[in-house]
Amino acid sequence: MYSLADLLDALTGRHFDAFRMLISDAAIDSRQVTPSSLFVALPGERADGHDYLQKAFENGALAAIVQKDVSSDFRMVDLRQPLPEDFRLPKAPFCLRVDDSLKALQQAAAHWRNKLSVRVIGITGSVGKSTTKELTAEVLSRRFSVIKNPGNYNNEIGLPLTMLRITRATEIAVLEMGFFVPGEIKFLCDLAHPEIGVVTNIGTVHAERAGSQETIARGKAELVENLPANGTAILNMDDPWVRWMADRSNAPVFRYGIESDADITVSHIVGRGLSGIEFTLNYQGQSRRLQVPILGKHSVLTVLRAAAVGFATGMTWDEVIDGLQSSTSQLRLTAIHTRRGALVLDDTYNASPESTVAALDLLSEIPGRHVAVLGDMLELGQYEVAGHRWVGEKAASVAKQLITVGQRARIIADAARESGMPITSITCVEKSADAAEILRTQLDERDVVLIKGSHGMRMDRIITEIEATI
Repeated sequence: MYSLADLLDALTGRHFDAFRMLISDAAIDSRQVTPSSLFVALPGERADGHDYLQKAFENGALAAIVQKDVSSDFRMVDLRQPLPEDFRLPKAPFCLRVDDSLKALQQAAAHWRNKLSVRVIGITGSVGKSTTKELTAEVLSRRFSVIKNPGNYNNEIGLPLTMLRITRATEIAVLEMGFFVPGEIKFLCDLAHPEIGVVTNIGTVHAERAGSQETIARGKAELVENLPANGTAILNMDDPWVRWMADRSNAPVFRYGIESDADITVSHIVGRGLSGIEFTLNYQGQSRRLQVPILGKHSVLTVLRAAAVGFATGMTWDEVIDGLQSSTSQLRLTAIHTRRGALVLDDTYNASPESTVAALDLLSEIPGRHVAVLGDMLELGQYEVAGHRWVGEKAASVAKQLITVGQRARIIADAARESGMPITSITCVEKSADAAEILRTQLDERDVVLIKGSHGMRMDRIITEIEATI
């Protein structure tokens, strides 16, 4: 387990064998501080961690990393200058003063990782990173001691926080890696040194920031480019942008896809609605028929990724299949039955064109009168119109009723109407509360309702209203 000696070694370059007090965890939010943990005070636009030092210490923090001068009420060790030869730590809790708290956190994580023999699996892509991470960790846990990022701890802050939770007993770390700007994934690779890299797909999410799918692909390819020669790049052959990455890898490529020319494939896919998906898994001349409790036919790609990692790490067929079939990794889409008997698919965490079309596919698999409540999809940049139109065309082929929320989602409504959906079946509103009111008056036991939109549209408020009143 990580200790104060390890932390001081990382930040000063000196060994302090006497300081063997263990650090139980690391946090940047004082509310998440637990006894004997490390608090990292980061300045932010909305809140400054330095203002919550007292709360962090009250919650049991052993030490805090700070980059600002703080009250003299807090014991302080200044690491901006060499420590004296006879240095002794003050009584806990105390502050460690550095020039940059975030860089200190990253430095500590990189130093700790370099002391460990853990194998790191890096996962990136536009859609499906989190579910892939969860299912991969479940499969690997059938043989190995595994750690994974909690939630969406996938950036320059969350990744090092996760890395400090790795212990000497950990055999594999499964780390989701997010992308916003070029160079970010390379930086995360420099911290974590992944041995296996998994790329899910290249979509249009974050195109507003990145500029184009090509820019996104180049950014995601940084994971593949930074794998060691004895590592493995696990790539989606069904996605042309991911397929392009095969030539950019120094590591051997493990190809996956649906009935494609790949190393591992699936075939004969059957959607079982809320019971999951059934399919045949094909690898190295063997085939197994299985059913996995993950929703939607599109989820077979998630299954392929997790299986590929399992086989790449030496797991047996039985271990891989046991991990897949025992999965509890359906993360963000949940099914809710209202008091009136309607079935509501809550997929309100976020939305992109790709994930929304996949959710509509799932809606089509479930018997009932299909209702789609779709909000704006944000940060699509130059793909905004095309992305919303694609969703509208799909909605017209699946739903009997369409409710759109927001200005951009009106493009969905227009495309659905042009694709043949009767105008009387389409309603456009501006706010989620208006959509909730429509559902409150109309839903009955026949209905299966998909609710999805970008996080900023707060479509989750529709779910809250439905649960309270319907």
